[in-house]
Amino acid sequence: MTNKKSIGLVLGIMCFALTLGICIQIRTIKSFSYKVSQSYEENDLKSQVLKYKEKYDALIKETEKIDEELQKEIEKATENNSQLEEAKNQIIKANKEIGLAEVTGAGVTFTVADSNINIDPNKIANYSELVVHDIDILKIVNELKNAGAEAISINNQRIILTTSIICGGNIINLNDEKIGSPFEIKAIGSPEALANLERPGGYLEYLKGKKISVSPIKKSDEIKIPKYTGILKFKYLSNIR
Repeated sequence: MTNKKSIGLVLGIMCFALTLGICIQIRTIKSFSYKVSQSYEENDLKSQVLKYKEKYDALIKETEKIDEELQKEIEKATENNSQLEEAKNQIIKANKEIGLAEVTGAGVTFTVADSNINIDPNKIANYSELVVHDIDILKIVNELKNAGAEAISINNQRIILTTSIICGGNIINLNDEKIGSPFEIKAIGSPEALANLERPGGYLEYLKGKKISVSPIKKSDEIKIPKYTGILKFKYLSNIR
């Protein structure tokens, strides 16, 4: 009888251990399946993003190719025609001024970025003070314009008349494009006047006081700023021809 009880106890323990092992295995399989599924979804999303980027890059190249061909046709059409040549030059000048053409000239470059100080977000009253916001970019652009900047770009996005600068979480929407820190700022104009943004009491000094990372302003005799590649949209202007 004692042997039967011992055998029953052993069998019971073995069954419990077996059941427990099966449960653990099932949980492990479910967890692994979830991770595999999650990883697959992430990879699939990345793959879709890459495909759209490839399509976007291809469209940009095609647009640039068409633009080059158009310029060649314009050159042919205006050759040996003084009136058309003058009109072409006016168009080129206007495109440079409104941002539809790449421009080069003397100016400055500098970078503004989120603070690189290692601070626990839970131990600081206002962590957003260490992040570059849309209002910061907007005020920098305004100071550059007030200093006589003739062309400005941020992360190679040309600032034009209709450019919008809007916060979107930890990134900024500029010309409907998402850009993030660090923000490389280029401006064409008098290097001495533009470099005056580093003056005491200026906005860059204010940002430095908030521990925002601001690089020294670099003067250059040749700054290249790309053209605006979006579509100009006007809702309320009339008599546009």
